[in-house]
Amino acid sequence: MTHFHFFIKRTFDLAACLFGLIVLSPVFVLVMAIVKLSSKGPVLYRQKRVGRHGKRFTCLKFRTMYTDSDRLGSITAATDSRITPAGRWLRKFKLDELPQLWNVLAGNMSFVGPRPDVPGYADALSGDDRIILELRPGITGPASLFFRNEEELLAAQADPKEYNDRVLWPAKVRINRVYYQEWGFWKDVGYIIITVVPAFDRWFGLMKHPQYRL
Repeated sequence: MTHFHFFIKRTFDLAACLFGLIVLSPVFVLVMAIVKLSSKGPVLYRQKRVGRHGKRFTCLKFRTMYTDSDRLGSITAATDSRITPAGRWLRKFKLDELPQLWNVLAGNMSFVGPRPDVPGYADALSGDDRIILELRPGITGPASLFFRNEEELLAAQADPKEYNDRVLWPAKVRINRVYYQEWGFWKDVGYIIITVVPAFDRWFGLMKHPQYRL
């Protein structure tokens, strides 16, 4: 990616983010009420994640787990008892990630890119894999879409963390490297569309890349 590509990507992020914050403001209010009324604790969940160039930032989400649950680890399977009933619904429809629009506005994230990881993963990349750190983390992206059912995959494993570290994480790194090397504006638009309506990928074919596999 060139400096011009990054400029185009950031300009699109700002325009789409401002539009999204305005249009989705009623959804924000509704979800905030659901989180607040369904369990004790703050509406927002704040966690340090690794961003562009390895710099850490505070990633925002609507809280989907009981307070202080993150002390038991960052790997979350679909059957995790730490997830609140309302949180399961929010996670299913990805509504917990709406506050990340503020991260996009602040320049910590992009609409499309690698998912922001907790310290110990992205910041531990080495060699050619570190090219991924040139990208702002994304709300969605090819790796996120390919592993849309990640929590179900982890729930089926005897050791979810070991499976994540040995299988899922290396596959995400490979996919994100391809994304960086083959970036295109209209591809980003396509990833956003199929995030909302997965069935549309039958026309886009973005997830049929030969490198997008386990």
